[in-house]
Amino acid sequence: MKAIAALAGLALLAGCINVTAPDKPIVIQLDINIRADVVLALAEDAANTIEDNPDIF
Repeated sequence: MKAIAALAGLALLAGCINVTAPDKPIVIQLDINIRADVVLALAEDAANTIEDNPDIF
C-alpha cells in the first residue's frame, strides 16, 4: 500500500518539474599555474647549455 502511495506521489510530482536555462551564462574559472614547471625546465636547460659551452659565458 505504501508503494502505491509513493508511486502516486511521484506521478503527481512529475508534472511539477521544470528545467530551464539560466539567465546568466555559466562561467568556469580555472586558474592553473604552470610557471614552476616552466622555470625548472628553463633552469635545467640553461645549466646544460652553460656546462656544454662554458667559454661563451
